[in-house]
Amino acid sequence: MTDINRRPSTVDRRPSTTGTWSSTFQRWIRLPRTLQFTREGKYFIGITFGVGVSAINTGNNLLYLLLGMLLSMIIASGVLSEMSLRGLQVRRRPPARVHVNQPFLMGIELQNGKQRLPSFSIEVEDLVSGSPIDKKCYFLKLPAGKMQQTSYRHTLLRRGLTEFSGLRLSTRFPFGLFRKSRVIDLSDEILVLPRVVPVANPPRPRGYAFGDEAHGRKGRRGEFHGLREFRDGDDPRDIHWRSSARKGRQMVREYEDEASRRVVLFLDNALAGGDVCNDEIAIAALERAVSLAASLSSDYLERGFSLKLVARGQATGWMKGPAQLLSVLRVLALLPAVEADVAYAVMPDRLHSAVLVTRRGSPHERFGQVVEV
Repeated sequence: MTDINRRPSTVDRRPSTTGTWSSTFQRWIRLPRTLQFTREGKYFIGITFGVGVSAINTGNNLLYLLLGMLLSMIIASGVLSEMSLRGLQVRRRPPARVHVNQPFLMGIELQNGKQRLPSFSIEVEDLVSGSPIDKKCYFLKLPAGKMQQTSYRHTLLRRGLTEFSGLRLSTRFPFGLFRKSRVIDLSDEILVLPRVVPVANPPRPRGYAFGDEAHGRKGRRGEFHGLREFRDGDDPRDIHWRSSARKGRQMVREYEDEASRRVVLFLDNALAGGDVCNDEIAIAALERAVSLAASLSSDYLERGFSLKLVARGQATGWMKGPAQLLSVLRVLALLPAVEADVAYAVMPDRLHSAVLVTRRGSPHERFGQVVEV
């Protein structure tokens, strides 16, 4: 039996030597700062260039004086923006859980390590695979030696591991003519869990199966099953005295067998081509199946069932209680798609209820309870 808590090969795969050398070379040639003109900055440079040409052509001292003032503003802008960006330290504060297609708040901490000088007008952008996301954090003023916190709202559209590669700090201080930026390499991996939604009519787990029927069995332990009249050989500790007094005869409690409180949840994670499948419709259906499996797992664990999750090539052990839901979600978040010829790690057992979650139209001959998406 394979341990499903191990990350799939697509996550464990280490980068090639060529990729490592390429990323190292890109970091080596990357400039410590990048400079972009704002719209106002383009106008300002155009005016400065025009004044310079006019001063050279006419020799007018007033134009030379004006040109010097314009150039001094450009120099002051570069110096002051550099002072704002220096000495800054930034950290992420991700939430405890991130679910696919659900907004979350990513915390950002910015600390000014300078002893005397504050920083002004700082923008912080998160980078995923080197590209900025569509959200920014803004700090108007960060005093010397102080730390401030803020957050941005974002939504991740794919389950699994998402790598945040770095953070970009930018400022337009002081005149808004240029946008000076620096990139801080700060890599973090966030596990995006499947979405859990309420299930209207979840499949009811069955007890022991005989042929085409399923029967709940009574046992000495387990959940309360019902009341019946006392018979010879019953344990006196099971007498329900309040019901006995009301009915005028001794009534005893019956309990469900522990085996009837177990459910094996099967998830068909097969796709044509496995992880390299190009069928967007099939991929979307698989993601819905994963979300439904997560939702059913939450429902069964909340109701006190012992749960085992089985997929093609992988399986978990028995889990019980709402506290195990996070473990189930982590397993499903890292579950890869495989070829259809990969068998389930555990076959359906007649002693436990088996529920299959699969895409519509997939084969399911061996399963009595099937949920299609």
